[in-house]
Amino acid sequence: MDNHTIKMVFKEYIHPLDTKVIQKMIDIEGVDKYVKKLDTIAYILLFIYAQLKKSENLAVISQSVSRKKTVQRLVGIDSISKSQLSRKNRQIPHEIPEAILRHLIQKVQYTLGPVKAGKALLQLHLIDSSTISMCLSGYEWADFRETKAGIKMHTSIRLCNDTLSLDKMILTPARPADETQLDELIVYQLDVLHVFDRGYFNFAKFDAYSEKGIKFATRIKANTVVHVVEELLVDPSSPITRHAMVTIGNMKHPLQLIETTDSNGKPIRIVCNDAKRSAQEISDIYRNRWKIELFFKWIKQHLVITTLYGKSENAVYNQVYLAMITFCLIILMKNKIGFKGTLLEMLRWIKDGYDQSMATFILKVRKEPERESSGRRRWDNERIFAETLAQYETGDVLHLDDLTYDLFV
Repeated sequence: MDNHTIKMVFKEYIHPLDTKVIQKMIDIEGVDKYVKKLDTIAYILLFIYAQLKKSENLAVISQSVSRKKTVQRLVGIDSISKSQLSRKNRQIPHEIPEAILRHLIQKVQYTLGPVKAGKALLQLHLIDSSTISMCLSGYEWADFRETKAGIKMHTSIRLCNDTLSLDKMILTPARPADETQLDELIVYQLDVLHVFDRGYFNFAKFDAYSEKGIKFATRIKANTVVHVVEELLVDPSSPITRHAMVTIGNMKHPLQLIETTDSNGKPIRIVCNDAKRSAQEISDIYRNRWKIELFFKWIKQHLVITTLYGKSENAVYNQVYLAMITFCLIILMKNKIGFKGTLLEMLRWIKDGYDQSMATFILKVRKEPERESSGRRRWDNERIFAETLAQYETGDVLHLDDLTYDLFV
């Protein structure tokens, strides 16, 4: 019998989670030592379900367990109170879901692999951070400004066949500068080019990376001191307005300087320590940086991150890590069944069909459209005008007085 006929979608979706490894971590931490009902694995499965269904708060999650037999079977409990969920969310060390996320990231990278991913894009790592703002009175541990609190998601992603693949994520309170986490986000491989914005500007780090052969491209600030080593020729037909070898600030190592314009026509200056890449290539690569902004926008819109289930550091970090685990599992499911649609479409299919058998689910996902659309028709205005004029000139104008509205024309 085909395994798909007995497997449920949610069970197959969470299959990449290695529960034996997770259980070892739980036993080492002693998290479930006195737990009678909601153990850590059940908690993880329930909150992944909550991410898929975009549950607004703990009360909604609690009601889902109480009212839905399918959810009870999936997580192994028949009821759970809001207070129990809140307590478990606070108690579980965030290092556990963080370790699970790192393991899943490795699986995603292995699954996509260098064969399936475009070679140039595979070597491109985009680095940036995004802030989740919170009320200071409820989250004093994450104080950011006088009236605000928040955390930062310091993130590195890869591009694989137009799929945004998470590479690293580090959560910190929002107050520390972005550059403090740059070393942790850098991949120490010689064939990788890192692309980041001006928030990570640090001359000492740039010199150290150049010394080690770590390649990067970034924008420079308006007040950056630039020392010209050599002006280079620029193709007049290209959007590049200047190409030069320079040193910046107190750096020792030379960099390529490329001046061009952004999509709004504003001038930008990019430096890169990879001497083998052309000016046009560096310009094109830097324009890919906006894709990490799309990643942040995607997860904030389609996963539960900006609405928080708890106020403690563990509760907040656990929620974000579980959202990223959900994201990685969607990528793995999409790849497993060979789905050709978008990641959002895959999320919606899983959300709607989580309690179906895999056989039914795959048939629905792969089902061809019942009818083919010819697409939106474009009116041939010149032909219509010529025909109308000819009819008018020959006196065939009675149809112009017909006010009947035909819905199907």
